[in-house]
Amino acid sequence: MPELSLDDLKKKATQIRELIIRITTEAGSGHPSSSLSATEVVTALYFGGFMKYDPKNPSSPDRDRFILSKGHACPVLYSAMAEAGYFTTDDIMTLRKLGSPWEGHPNMRRLPGIEASTGSLGQGLSIGIGHALAGKMDGRNYQTYVMLGDGEMGEGQVWEAIAAAEKYALNNLTAIIDRNGYQQTGATKEVLDLTEFQPKIEAFGWHVQTINGNDMGEVVAALKTARGVNDKPTCIVSKTQKGYPVVPLLEAEGDPNYHGKPFSPELAKKALELIG
Repeated sequence: MPELSLDDLKKKATQIRELIIRITTEAGSGHPSSSLSATEVVTALYFGGFMKYDPKNPSSPDRDRFILSKGHACPVLYSAMAEAGYFTTDDIMTLRKLGSPWEGHPNMRRLPGIEASTGSLGQGLSIGIGHALAGKMDGRNYQTYVMLGDGEMGEGQVWEAIAAAEKYALNNLTAIIDRNGYQQTGATKEVLDLTEFQPKIEAFGWHVQTINGNDMGEVVAALKTARGVNDKPTCIVSKTQKGYPVVPLLEAEGDPNYHGKPFSPELAKKALELIG
């Protein structure tokens, strides 16, 4: 469980962003923009000292769990896991290739270290509740983190899960909403405007923070605060920019959402120069 300094976390996030762009461009498909927005949070979880894990023993019963409910953003998860030593960066260059276990959505039956097969949006938090309840029943001291997209917050199952987590006082559960403002068909506020998440989730009895999720300092501080809450489930509303930090390039392409589209080799070159 590495615990990098803030400066080193920022450098690690840059390395992960480079991998996201390279593997999705090589694949010619995928969701780079959805992955880039979530990079600070995923980097902090894996390299900021917040998650217990062992790539050599990925099924340890005492490991902390990370469930990527917005499974289409798996390039950020694969890249972080490669940097953490679960597999190599060469391995993930086979993303979405025929026969590759690095599929377009996480598949727990093909890759050790993947906690849930996700992609059907709205299910990840319910799975996380299962892990958190099991930890309490088994007397194990692990934490379960679930990252959701703001688009999938429109799913009713998410809100049923939010209610259930409070009912069972799951203080070993942290939900993180990557609020990047877009979903597949457009801006989330135009598809289904849920306004601010914090007061809604607080009304269910959770501890909630709202932060700039592309600011590593704010991410680390929020995760530390969440770890100190011991009487209720916690949530971090992570306000991000889709495609951060190459948003100007996507805007110049005429599509700030850029959902489900890989960067062309030319755009990837510009993006790598910008983030590097």
